[in-house]
Amino acid sequence: MKILNRFTLTLFAFSMLNSLSAQEASTNNNATGQVLDKIVAKVDNNILLESDVQKTYLEALAQGQQGVTPPTRCEVFETLMVNKLMVAKAEIDSVMVTDAEVMLQTDQRFNMVMQQFGGNEETLAEVYGKTADQLKAEIEEVIKEQLIVQRMRGKITEGISVSPAEVREFFKSIPSDSLPFFSAEVTVGQIVKKPDVNPKIKEEIFAKLRQFKQDILDGKADFADLARAYSEDPGSGAQGGDLGFFRSGELAPEFEATAMELKQGEISDPVETAFGIHLIQLLEKRTGSYNTRHILMIPKASEEDLLKAERYLDSLKTEIQAGKIEFAKAAKEYSDDRGTSDNGGFFVDPANNSKRLTLRTLEDPVLYFTLDSMEVGTVTKPIRFEDPREGTKVRILYYQSKYPAHRANLEDDYEKMKAATLRKKEDELLSKWFITAKEDVFIDVDPAYDRCKVLQER
Repeated sequence: MKILNRFTLTLFAFSMLNSLSAQEASTNNNATGQVLDKIVAKVDNNILLESDVQKTYLEALAQGQQGVTPPTRCEVFETLMVNKLMVAKAEIDSVMVTDAEVMLQTDQRFNMVMQQFGGNEETLAEVYGKTADQLKAEIEEVIKEQLIVQRMRGKITEGISVSPAEVREFFKSIPSDSLPFFSAEVTVGQIVKKPDVNPKIKEEIFAKLRQFKQDILDGKADFADLARAYSEDPGSGAQGGDLGFFRSGELAPEFEATAMELKQGEISDPVETAFGIHLIQLLEKRTGSYNTRHILMIPKASEEDLLKAERYLDSLKTEIQAGKIEFAKAAKEYSDDRGTSDNGGFFVDPANNSKRLTLRTLEDPVLYFTLDSMEVGTVTKPIRFEDPREGTKVRILYYQSKYPAHRANLEDDYEKMKAATLRKKEDELLSKWFITAKEDVFIDVDPAYDRCKVLQER
């Protein structure tokens, strides 16, 4: 089993959702590029299609690095089979992910795709040959599987670490002519300000939701109909506001505290969380979990609110440039984006925790074009941007450094080498796990792939 290459490949199907383009979509509609689809493998109730193998294989080739041998079709097939095996075993071992996690990441990925088409669903449908809802459902399916695979892998390899000596030994074991060639990289950070919304706007929403509650109680309106018409939660709105079951601690604290005080069928007064203002109805309560539906309305920042946020960040930028405060310290103390503030405001590659990123790793096309017009060492003026879940925000960007394309070396690429060393160590453990785990599930492989000898020691 070629575990190291295979687990590098595990991300390819997932990363396709980050880099969907009109050109790739056109290929899907090209008759010469179509594959006669069929089921090529089954792992318990999980199926693998020929089209899945084809798309992942082509994406792996497209994302290949200079000097690195591209994967074979059998390696790609085995990668996808391993994913199915881990999903099947996760179900047996009760290792699952929540609907909220899947929904959040699905919304993020889908919104990135929509940005490429200016938010025009008709254009997207023309290019991909499917509706926005169909594409979003496909993204959701891939993300759910990927999250389960990541969680299962984490459970199996929990507690494994590597020392600096092991990193050096791993690096020395790579032939010099086999060292990967890394593209140009950048280090960039942000400080984000979420505008303080005018209290009058919030009070208008509270009043509207209180009226919704009264209309429902008076029999003048139906909760689900109101949710479909007015809720700004893209995941649950179309489902009449139904969020499904969640365990304690999985939803916003204010939401959960309010929901748990309700009796079955009871509707709360409006409650505010970091996501907006909610009207909540408790549908069912079980031991350790509960099911609610809600109507979410998000207070929108006014132009004056946004200008205040811009003035705030402009003052902070002045202090940074004058040397009164370091960018990283300012980000930790003042940024409203918890995803980057804990790293001193810097974007980090989740694969290896490195602050050195390729422009593709940044995922946000707006960042790409902004950096293209910046000089290294500079901080931008306040820039507005759209958060898919929380509306318009403002940020300043710091272009700290740029690294030219280069052949891998231990000094510049220690974090990458450390991550690769850790993966190798994990893969050795996973190789043993796979041989045992496959005995717990039903596996059926199409004869066309018998030659690949998947999930076998070799």
